[in-house]
Amino acid sequence: MRREVIIDSGPLVAFLNARDRHHDWVVAQWSSIAPPLLTCEAVVSEACFLVRGLYNGISAIFELLNRSILSIPFSLADHLGPVSSLLRKYANVPMSPADACLVRMSELYKESTILTFDNDFNIYRRHKRQTIPVLNAFDS
Repeated sequence: MRREVIIDSGPLVAFLNARDRHHDWVVAQWSSIAPPLLTCEAVVSEACFLVRGLYNGISAIFELLNRSILSIPFSLADHLGPVSSLLRKYANVPMSPADACLVRMSELYKESTILTFDNDFNIYRRHKRQTIPVLNAFDS
């Protein structure tokens, strides 16, 4: 079982949407992950926006949180400086606030892997120069 997996909005949406082209891949990944999957409020907000058209999509996200399958151990207010620095450093990519929070989380959870579809995580670095372990459907 994988431990300390940080999830991005794309895989979260794919998990909830059986018609998503990556749904089966994400479901298979989740079967090898010990809950909770870690995330941040920015990812939850993005995912809620993306599933707003799915029947019970937003409720399903909150149910995952209520059942502790997803956990939000990160507070942007506690990491404004590092997140702001990341946003400035990667402004040309461009980096979203959610991505900056996930990079910061990967610095805090040193043994973590980020579950994402975003190839920009191959560009981003934690602690300025370390690659970030990523689990991505495009790398499989």
